[in-house]
Amino acid sequence: MIRGWYTGASGMLAQQNRLDVIANNLANVDTTSFKRDVAVSKNFSELLLRRLNDDGVLKNPFGSQDVAPIIGKLGLGVETNEIFTEFEQGSLKQTSNPADFAIEGHGFFAVETPQGEQYTRNGNFIIGVEGYLMTKEGYPVLGENGRLFLQDMEFTVRQDGDIYARPIADPEADANFVDRLKIVEFENERYLKKKGSSFYLESQLSGPAIAAEGPRRGIIVQGYLETANVNVVNEMVQMIDVNRAYEANQKTIQAQDTMMNKLWNEVAKLR
Repeated sequence: MIRGWYTGASGMLAQQNRLDVIANNLANVDTTSFKRDVAVSKNFSELLLRRLNDDGVLKNPFGSQDVAPIIGKLGLGVETNEIFTEFEQGSLKQTSNPADFAIEGHGFFAVETPQGEQYTRNGNFIIGVEGYLMTKEGYPVLGENGRLFLQDMEFTVRQDGDIYARPIADPEADANFVDRLKIVEFENERYLKKKGSSFYLESQLSGPAIAAEGPRRGIIVQGYLETANVNVVNEMVQMIDVNRAYEANQKTIQAQDTMMNKLWNEVAKLR
């Protein structure tokens, strides 16, 4: 019976972790380029039950065999195996702001931070006071040759990431090539670490950042932002499922507690 307590408690803990992940997804439904997380659970090792009274080995001309009848398997509970990020494409929302970019397809923008290069799909950029293209947090966005200086410039970004600009004061001037946005990808992007503020860090499992080229390089769309890939209806349905599973485990523990109470206070008293 005590095993039943632990099994039910492990189920409640796993469902609590699922609920935390779902709540975080719902809280970020309006966060630009947010990628939903998924909690994955796994079973503890199962035991194979046999009838003890019939245990033995039967000798026959072809060798020997165990004749203990198998009753079945006994589960020992569940635990959260991992929480991974789904990098499914979010829909694009038009802003008409020339400093807003969205990546349609694979890839991440590279950003220079005091902790080193970090990566994001949030293209909600601004022109900073120093004239560089920057994130809202004040980190410079990188081109393939370094920072992108666009102060007092009217600029356009092509689908391949090439940036062309001309002075605002001279609208008749030809647009000149500035640089190409640095877009990177990873061998196993699902293992990237979320850092917060829509930034990602590479990990040992994700592999290092590599330049995205060819069909693996996403299309850059200027004047648009990528929305979160969170489906509110699906998340709410999963939340209801989690609540019911949590209550089922809770009732299991209560039933085990009732049986244990009866064993201690009634059966033991009769003996």
